[in-house]
Amino acid sequence: MAGKATVIPPVAEKKVVVESYHDTKVEDPYQWMESSTDPKVQEWANGQNAYTRTMLDKLPGRVAIRQRVTELLTWQSPAHFGLEESGGTLFALKSQPPRQQPFLVTIGSMNDTSSERVLLDPMVVDPSGKTSIDFFVPSPDGKKVAVSLSKDGTESGDVSIYDVATGQALPNEVVPRVNGGTAGGSLAWTGDGKGYFYTRYPRGTERSAEDMNFYQQVYYHRLGTPTEKDTYALGKDFPRIAMTVLDSSKDGKHTFAMVANGDGGEFMLYLYGPSGQWQQVSRFEDKVVGARFGQDGALYLKSQKDAPRGKVLRLPLATPSLDKATVVVPEGNATLVGFQPTPGRLYIIEQLGGPSQLRMVDLKGQDLGLVPTLPVSTVGGVVSQGGDDILFANFSYVEPLAWYRYSAKEGKVTKTALAQTPPADFSDIEVIRTEATSKDGTKVPLSILKPKGVKLNGNNPTLLTGYGGFNISITPGFNKLSRAWLEQGGVIAIANLRGGSEFGEEWHANGSLTKKQNVFDDFYACAKLLVDQKYTQPKKLAIQGGSNGGLLMGAAVTQHPEMYGVVVARVGIYDMLRVEQTPNGQFNTTEYGTVKDPEQFQALHAYSPYHHVKDGTKYPPVLFTSGANDPRVDPFHSRKMVARMQAAMGGKGRIFLRAAGGGHGMGTPLSDRIEEEVDVYSFLFNELGFKYQPTKKVAGPKAK
Repeated sequence: MAGKATVIPPVAEKKVVVESYHDTKVEDPYQWMESSTDPKVQEWANGQNAYTRTMLDKLPGRVAIRQRVTELLTWQSPAHFGLEESGGTLFALKSQPPRQQPFLVTIGSMNDTSSERVLLDPMVVDPSGKTSIDFFVPSPDGKKVAVSLSKDGTESGDVSIYDVATGQALPNEVVPRVNGGTAGGSLAWTGDGKGYFYTRYPRGTERSAEDMNFYQQVYYHRLGTPTEKDTYALGKDFPRIAMTVLDSSKDGKHTFAMVANGDGGEFMLYLYGPSGQWQQVSRFEDKVVGARFGQDGALYLKSQKDAPRGKVLRLPLATPSLDKATVVVPEGNATLVGFQPTPGRLYIIEQLGGPSQLRMVDLKGQDLGLVPTLPVSTVGGVVSQGGDDILFANFSYVEPLAWYRYSAKEGKVTKTALAQTPPADFSDIEVIRTEATSKDGTKVPLSILKPKGVKLNGNNPTLLTGYGGFNISITPGFNKLSRAWLEQGGVIAIANLRGGSEFGEEWHANGSLTKKQNVFDDFYACAKLLVDQKYTQPKKLAIQGGSNGGLLMGAAVTQHPEMYGVVVARVGIYDMLRVEQTPNGQFNTTEYGTVKDPEQFQALHAYSPYHHVKDGTKYPPVLFTSGANDPRVDPFHSRKMVARMQAAMGGKGRIFLRAAGGGHGMGTPLSDRIEEEVDVYSFLFNELGFKYQPTKKVAGPKAK
């Protein structure tokens, strides 16, 4: 095998700790490796990094791969996302390689990119490229904008206020720790633009050190006053793992707080109105899971009560009691993702097992048909544009993100100037939608991207990815980097596993808590389909996943090591019995379960990848990545898993740790992302015995 590492990885000392969980004794030989500040842990991690770098830097084809990855990721056609309209001004985040971070712009006309003006560039704030925008919220009149900025992937964001006309920050207007990597962050302006409600984490000595990332509450900040004088609004009785999203009505007279009970998909809804009081509209058991203000004196609610695929309720703001809500859109065959009210319509994004569609109804729920969209695509970011016209984003596996305008009167869709161009022509790629059959008979959707003309002979290098959790649907997305695999004759497959929300709450529930094993069975079924239908064979099948998808990789490699040729597991969770020892792990308990519950412990212990590494097993090559500042998944998971797998193979396997700075992926500078992808693609090609053929420079359509 080319690129063989010549140095030996440092061996982690075994210091067995035995813990008891409900009469079950569990040995943990590497619990000592959980401390990131222990000099011995740091020494081991540094040695592993050196071992990994020695291997990666010698891989064949690396120079050509670097050139191609850099070309693709620095393709200069910009992408716009997060569009918001306020006071007649359009705001958006813009990604413009080779700039290291997205920046905030205002847009004068959707038909003229020269009408854009840069409002805030994080590179000006911090030339190192390590500061990023967490979120932005314009004031109701569009004259000010609140922006949360964080550093080094920590997601710990402070909010500043910027004057839209001048682009300057208002002096002495910084509110600290509005955003965080555990409970996120949010804010909503009051109608007069003189202040805002925001999510506030504990400060100073208000809580013990271990509680500083919990107990998020809602406070009110008035511009021009010190943050120390901000006033409490809501949240003293919220759960420890509450996560709140705030939003205001267009006229600023009402604000809602949607409060999540950790990551499991339960929500409470509170409403603030002209009375100056907050009142509770729904409780966890009411299953209201989303809300949008209408332009007709109503709050529209997404409900899963007796409707696992979702229904839309209309609640008059004059009588905001849930028993006064009426059903506008009943549950249908498609899964309700979200909606945007306009003066006379609701535009509804519906999920179809991965791809989505955009449906219209009037305010009584009468169906008005579909807005035309790309085949096998994702619809997002619907923005009201005066009257019943809208802007919406649409993209697919082979078409990059573009913003479209839909004219309600004409019933016509037109592409705006805010359209990304691809770095290569993807017309040579076919997208196949199929289904694998899981262990219990469940049909699992699978999207396959294949270069036209590639034969199904079992010899194609294939890259399978999945996620399966946290109510997150894996939707079609345009990935510039996929070109580097596809143009080499490779196949890409994307699985829609249980645990997501592709088919509503039932689909999510059947892949969470004690039913998590279904996710891993679904993934195995997809891998088996790719082999059975001759797309590939196990030794040419690569798998990749991150975060909860990293857990998926750990489960896949420990449950079916014979099925895969190479694994890339990014920022993943592997010790399911120690997850809740970390701050964000406690938010995860409503999704994964807790070891404190006997039944949930049994389920966690039954699949926990770290506890299912078996001595003497021949595991495929695995590259584990982690981020030192990751607020969502502690890097100790990767350290412990690498130590355990290396020991199980007696130091003879190809198990590598790439422990970097940065965080979970949010706010990663472009240059760091390029370095990581060069490493990953070089590793994948090499381990599959797949010689990388340098591409002749083929220009895509001209970048705008």
